Amino acid sequence: MKTATVKGTRDYLPREAELRDYMQRQILETYRSFGFRQIITPVLEDIGNLNSSEGGDNLGLMFKVLKRGNKLTAAIANREFESLADMGMRYDLTVPLSRYYAENRAKLVLPMKCIQIGNAYRAENPQRGRYREFIQCDIDMIGVDSYWAEVELIATTATALNSLGIGAFRIRVNDRRILKQLFLSFGFEEDHVSALCVIFDKMDKIGVCGIERELSDKGFYAAACLRMLEYVRSADFSMGRCMRIIGASDYTQNIESIIRAVNEISGAQYRCEFDISLVRGQGYYTGAVFEVESLAYSGSLAGGGRYDNLIGRFLDESVPAVGFSIGFERIFDLLMEQNYVAANGRKRIAVFFEGDYGAAFQCARDLRRDYDVSIFARPKKLGKFLDQLRRDGYTGFCMAEAAPELTFFTPEKVKTVPQ
Repeated sequence: MKTATVKGTRDYLPREAELRDYMQRQILETYRSFGFRQIITPVLEDIGNLNSSEGGDNLGLMFKVLKRGNKLTAAIANREFESLADMGMRYDLTVPLSRYYAENRAKLVLPMKCIQIGNAYRAENPQRGRYREFIQCDIDMIGVDSYWAEVELIATTATALNSLGIGAFRIRVNDRRILKQLFLSFGFEEDHVSALCVIFDKMDKIGVCGIERELSDKGFYAAACLRMLEYVRSADFSMGRCMRIIGASDYTQNIESIIRAVNEISGAQYRCEFDISLVRGQGYYTGAVFEVESLAYSGSLAGGGRYDNLIGRFLDESVPAVGFSIGFERIFDLLMEQNYVAANGRKRIAVFFEGDYGAAFQCARDLRRDYDVSIFARPKKLGKFLDQLRRDGYTGFCMAEAAPELTFFTPEKVKTVPQ
């Protein structure tokens, strides 16, 4: 029997589990304080729903679930290999939310402001910050087509991140429709836009030379490629330059409204900026997309966007929707590296007894008004055991049968304080 976890999944020691629980509480409390309400959806979804969602690269990373019993036997016998799976494990929480709304909308208040915190699964090549099983913390607003929905999601997410003490960050925003107009102005065809978005999204990783190489490999029009490369080499990706090329539109005005409103309410705690290079991979995004970029560490802390067409696939009608997801696993890894201690957590105390468990129980019960208390039989090697407790995050201890006296640990020694 193997004791290691399946590749891309992790076990969590008690202190790690406590930090994850603390993070979820902080995020959930912040979301609720902004008026969002929690819902729960299943991990398993119909394979047809997942496959038709335009989930981008995530579709190739989906864990599929085989049919069972006679249905599986029949599919194999009929060589229907493309239909061996009838379910899949969710790769994000947006597709399940869209199905949920379509199924339950008669019971829901519109606009709907909802929270989802749960596991998602992708067949990633595991690496730091990318796992096959991971937690997503989403907020979504359904039924609002105004820019204020984006503003509220950004403000809520920024408040949640600040509550975790993750350091300085900035908000990057773009609109896929602006990017599409830009590509068309260079001379590309509309059919090229999706592939161009994928290439443009890699700009910070492959640079101008990499973009030139990929454009050449795709065989796009030479004149259009030259215009795009000229734009990229200029390194001026401001809204002003973009509007000089494509002109003003409802899309540019919408993004400007989002940026202005966010910066007005942020209290200078963070900045919101236009970034034409921001693409995001999910094909279901239809308008504004946004990402939180850490200024203390490299990489993204959260991301999301507007997906006005996804719910409509279930209902055959347009339903505006926008969502934001916190990168829970990346933030957890960063906080663990910092030896982060959860703020306002109750201290942990050990109570030892030598023969009278009842006395220990009474002592622990009294202490639990102020502490989290564990009862232990006194070990033979008490000093060694106390070192283990201290490393495991315990704050102090007391002996149940002795005079009630609580002893607190310090980094150098133990400090005795009258109870």
